[in-house]
Amino acid sequence: MALSWWWRCGSSCRRAPPLGPAPPRRPTGLGPRGATALRAAMCHCPQRSSVWSFPKLRSVPWRFYHTSTARMCSCSKTVSDEKYQDPFQLGRKDLKNLYEDIKKELLISTAELREMCEYYFDGKGKAFRPMIVVLMARACNIHHSNSREVQASQRSVAIIAEMIHTASLVHDDVIDDANSRRGKMTVNQIWGERKAVLAGDFILSAASLALARIGNTTIVSVLTQVIEDLVRGEFLQLGSKENENERFAHYLEKTFKKTASLIANSCKAVSILGCPDPKVHEIAYQYGKNVGIAFQLIDDVLDFTSCADHLGKPAAADLKLGLATGPVLFACRQFPEMNAMIMRRFSKPGDVERARNYVLQSDGVQQTTYLAQRYCHEATREISKLRPSPEREALIQLTEMVLMRDK
Repeated sequence: MALSWWWRCGSSCRRAPPLGPAPPRRPTGLGPRGATALRAAMCHCPQRSSVWSFPKLRSVPWRFYHTSTARMCSCSKTVSDEKYQDPFQLGRKDLKNLYEDIKKELLISTAELREMCEYYFDGKGKAFRPMIVVLMARACNIHHSNSREVQASQRSVAIIAEMIHTASLVHDDVIDDANSRRGKMTVNQIWGERKAVLAGDFILSAASLALARIGNTTIVSVLTQVIEDLVRGEFLQLGSKENENERFAHYLEKTFKKTASLIANSCKAVSILGCPDPKVHEIAYQYGKNVGIAFQLIDDVLDFTSCADHLGKPAAADLKLGLATGPVLFACRQFPEMNAMIMRRFSKPGDVERARNYVLQSDGVQQTTYLAQRYCHEATREISKLRPSPEREALIQLTEMVLMRDK
């Protein structure tokens, strides 16, 4: 079984029941030394600082994310109609005029630069990150003072998070030479790479000014960590590991830095603004980290299971960029011949199609989805430590939406 080496990590990590039978089509060939190295890379043992570690869970049922219509929370309890909270309904008031307020932050006199910077702030994005941030702000405020109002500084964090995220998309599209994003042409394709880089830089500078106006040095420190992580994550993505047993740890570290750090630190920032308890700050951070990693894992699954028109960007884009994501790394356990393709970053003619076929023949998609489910379960476990509230339940429901999304 492709995940069998995770279940042998010992009582110091977790005790989880094995998955149902799903024998690999090929033997993994993982020897004792390889298994030991992989366990060291993946297990969440006493080294708590390991942000890419596998979450400690006791019982998570198998449920493939796009084949179920039942509304289940990640801790395997059915969410009743009375308890169900639509995250987007709850957060609508605090996110009203979100993109208009972002555009006010982009005080630009040059018409072309303004058009470039506002290009993705068209209201057609999911606003997933600001939604999590305002719900977390409310949940923490209720936990501390029983107040459901979002402070102005907390809403500013939501705006800043969306600006940092969008700037990273502009820069990513330049690095990847991407030609489509959210169903339309990218900034670099319309205005060219040089201007696109400057537009991304300008959005980051505007976000930095908004951050400075909050006037809290702790919040500045927390959110500037996100920008550092984005750069480090991009460098990790440009590299690779020859040792196949180190690849998954490398992949999860990159996933944290490029995707989850923004969500984790934004959640932490609003918790600091709303509650003085460090335990609450850690709850908010851990929720954001686990949801962020799960979000990216599902994103990597969709690269193999969704069509380009539905995604709003080309399918199999990661393989074409030479990236070995979760489904590929799991498939490699069943098809060792993929190792050579991974090391040459799928650069030979036919590599991309062959690798894609291997992934679809393997259980890589299912195993990556199951891993995302386990991270969502851990996020639910963390947020459940807060005082019950509609916002807390919405954050739990949001973990299910991460697993069920199809684009």
